[in-house]
Amino acid sequence: MSDTVLYLIVPCYNEEKVLPITVPLFMQKIEELAEKGIISGKSRILFVNDGSKDKTWDLICGFAAKNARVIGISQSRNRGHQNALYAGLMEAKDHCDITVTMDCDGQDDLNAIDRMIEAYENGAEIVYGVRNSRKTDGFLKRFTAQGFYRMMNGLGAEIVYNHADFRLVSARVLQEFSAYREVNLFLRGMFPLVGFKSTCIYYERKKRLAGKTHYSPKKMLALALDGITSLSIKPLRFITVLGILISVISFFLIVWAVVVHFLGMTERGWASVTALICFFSGIQLLSVGVVGEYIGKIYLESKARPKYIISERTDSEKES
Repeated sequence: MSDTVLYLIVPCYNEEKVLPITVPLFMQKIEELAEKGIISGKSRILFVNDGSKDKTWDLICGFAAKNARVIGISQSRNRGHQNALYAGLMEAKDHCDITVTMDCDGQDDLNAIDRMIEAYENGAEIVYGVRNSRKTDGFLKRFTAQGFYRMMNGLGAEIVYNHADFRLVSARVLQEFSAYREVNLFLRGMFPLVGFKSTCIYYERKKRLAGKTHYSPKKMLALALDGITSLSIKPLRFITVLGILISVISFFLIVWAVVVHFLGMTERGWASVTALICFFSGIQLLSVGVVGEYIGKIYLESKARPKYIISERTDSEKES
């Protein structure tokens, strides 16, 4: 019998349709691993209710009352997927040896957890779950997601290609990770910064078992912006290089304008002037916007507001 205590961290937001389907699957996997002696019988499934407006929390409490392996915490309000994951990890780090984070929609492969634990036993402190392909995604989501990963790598961010938030992390790593004080969280890009030995396991992502995704294009764009501005300053350097380039081009244009003026080759016209004004105005506004994103991040970080607030816990959590 293994002494390794596993906490399966599952964030939930308005998931009343899918939880009755996936919770039994999660419990079955934990019991199966415990019976095989792969993990300790003290292992738990920790659900994090991210301020749901439906019956998600009631369902979690119901499952916790029936099975001691199920525990839950509820945030005081909706704070977003990344903050919910962080809350679960910080709550679990002092009670377990390893954590596995995954979505509650059944898309992540539960059988991949076996290989994650095996990799951990072979010395890996972080095991990233990486998708084999994106066949289950539509064309637009697949195109934008893959473009995002390539862009992040191009900007110098350490991010595992096609990895979301399905990963195993040891308690040792979580203790070090808790020293990171950022308010703007982008976990898939932050864990590589902690270091320690890591590896990847590959799995086939399934279709959502029920309900619908809560990651709208707006939320995905916001997450992408958080990732870029939290992990790289290259956009600011790009603005600097662009400014220098435009200044050089403008210098030669001024020289050209003076030369043609004295040669008597000038013609009156507003189209070219208007085009140049619009172009440079656009560049300036874009530059101010990028700088503003970074200033906004500094503003939020300086407040040092808590990343999560737990308002309720299941009875099982209190007893443990």
